[in-house]
Amino acid sequence: MTRTTWVAAVAVALALIFAGWATVTALGRDTGGAPAAAVPGDDSADAGFARDMAVHHQQAVEMSFIVRDRTQDEEVRRLAYDIANTQANQRGMLLGWLDMWGLPKIAPDREPMAWMSGHGGHGASAAASPAASGHGGHDGHGASAPAASGHGGHASAGADAPLMPGMATKSELEQLRRASGRQAEILYLRLMTDHHKGGVAMAQGCVDQCRVTLERDLAQGMVDAQESEIALMTDLLAKRGAKPRG
Repeated sequence: MTRTTWVAAVAVALALIFAGWATVTALGRDTGGAPAAAVPGDDSADAGFARDMAVHHQQAVEMSFIVRDRTQDEEVRRLAYDIANTQANQRGMLLGWLDMWGLPKIAPDREPMAWMSGHGGHGASAAASPAASGHGGHDGHGASAPAASGHGGHASAGADAPLMPGMATKSELEQLRRASGRQAEILYLRLMTDHHKGGVAMAQGCVDQCRVTLERDLAQGMVDAQESEIALMTDLLAKRGAKPRG
């Protein structure tokens, strides 16, 4: 077992423990103090956000573990650890709520981000993903494997399309695995900046549409934290003579 695989396994275990805590916590709260009878429906924004953001977070964790093995720079490694830890924990909460609500964690018959009515659904934030808009050049144009995402194979416009706005493509992940040192740092910071932009758009969609108070609060926290990290990553790129894509 490689170091990356071992660390990822530990993160997953921690996320599952955190999910259990989140479920117990959520049981004591509801959509604003009312009885816990107000369970979101399967086609609600609450359920859609929980499913899609869990997938989105999973890739952020993966990229962060990759770069920690590809550079010795403490600033980038510390940022990657913080992102992996935070997003693994949040992913555990989202999956825990789906369990609590008795809803499936995957919806292979549903387009990713279709719950974002009024926010344009899957295509609305395409600009957040350079790969989706034809940007990216040498950074690659692959797709995250749908089978691993829990969304089936319907989300990609082609084998090289990202699953959701902001997500890295398969070939971009491969490039990150092959890169090292400063090259890996710059690629990670660019990919994660795109990833955060897509995540912020999704989280804002939940802030605007979700009905469960605890979930809206979590989504607002994601918006605030990821916007702050985007600014930090822009500074880290500038220190390396680079800038975000797009």
